[in-house]
Amino acid sequence: MTRMAGDSRAAANAAAVLRTVLDHGPVARSAIAPLCGLSPAAVSRQTTGLLRAGLLRELPGPGGGVGRPRIPLDLHTGAVGGPVAAGLHIGVPHSTFSLVDLRGQLLARRSFPHEGRPADGLSAAIASGLRRFLHAHESGRPLLGVGAALGGWVGPDEGTVVRHPALGWTRKPLAAELSTALGLPVRVDNHARAVARAEILFGRPEARRSLVHLFIGRVVDAAFGIEGTVHQGPGAAAGDVAHLPVPRSAAACACGRTGCLEATASDTALGAEAVRRGIVPDPSVNLLVDAAATGDPRADRLLRERARAVGRAAALLLDVFNPAVMVVTELASVLDEGYLEEIRAAAMELSHVCDDPERIVVPHAGPAVLPEAAATVLLSQVFQDPFGTAREGEITPTGMVPAERAPLHSSHDGPA
Repeated sequence: MTRMAGDSRAAANAAAVLRTVLDHGPVARSAIAPLCGLSPAAVSRQTTGLLRAGLLRELPGPGGGVGRPRIPLDLHTGAVGGPVAAGLHIGVPHSTFSLVDLRGQLLARRSFPHEGRPADGLSAAIASGLRRFLHAHESGRPLLGVGAALGGWVGPDEGTVVRHPALGWTRKPLAAELSTALGLPVRVDNHARAVARAEILFGRPEARRSLVHLFIGRVVDAAFGIEGTVHQGPGAAAGDVAHLPVPRSAAACACGRTGCLEATASDTALGAEAVRRGIVPDPSVNLLVDAAATGDPRADRLLRERARAVGRAAALLLDVFNPAVMVVTELASVLDEGYLEEIRAAAMELSHVCDDPERIVVPHAGPAVLPEAAATVLLSQVFQDPFGTAREGEITPTGMVPAERAPLHSSHDGPA
């Protein structure tokens, strides 16, 4: 259905009010208008609608005096009635399920191993596991839907995984498959963009001006945001930095060149090198990080080598985009600031435009970055168009359920 101009203005106004409360809440209704630039009458209309939708709530406040009391408003994050979003991060070895509130706070999470599951049945297995997770954590709070994030080339507008070689997925209608299986609205996006959205919504204020996010995992991706909007590019193909050349790297890449970022610094490359050096028995970055944490100097040395390679790649992105903040998601530096310092030092050595290492940061959510970011794929739509999201389905005591689909509690799946 085509949205009329008036609907677009109402959506923008509702989003402005909701974002203002996100930033400043609890905040008196009378204080919202000067903060977001809307008239008091417009704020009154939108807050009434947002309260009715359950996205805002009134808190106890001072009474008395002349006129309406200054009742504070805040996002509805209460344990009773506060809506939540489900998150699904799909990695290569495992997926992670999560529940997140309107402020991005992680309420629950669970890992779902992929071992032994064929690629053609993986999404169905993930959906079944997620359904059991949601049942196990059902509390009566409205469930807004599911945000799903994964690596590779993802088209969020179509809900399609265009290409994910590691999972063997091509042109996979993931959002439709999950939505049909779960009976819930589902939005999907690339995990680098998902983390960028989470930083813009819930992270440092500078991220709303401009940011670059560099994701280092089994796959390597990047995302760029400016003025609160994450760039997708034609076909949603922006962010493919797997073959970004890393200065001083001689790592051989499957593309036939040497020094590509993914071949140099990915978890796959790092795990293989850790096994080759005899540091760990299996190519697992988690084992390598654990070894370093327990004092293995070889593990520490290898992690610092990767951090410096990531820093040299970061310098190139800093010089191209010159963002207000650069967010790096890399396991060791998320867990230990010493590796972040290695990234910063290497970037400062090569960057021609950035002389402030503090602009390079790890995600604000720390180890919870991916569970939060996955749910933010859905929550970012809520904050962009609060009432439009509500129109996707009917808010019920157990969640927001699309029309003509079975509610979540009709499933015959047992508890987890």
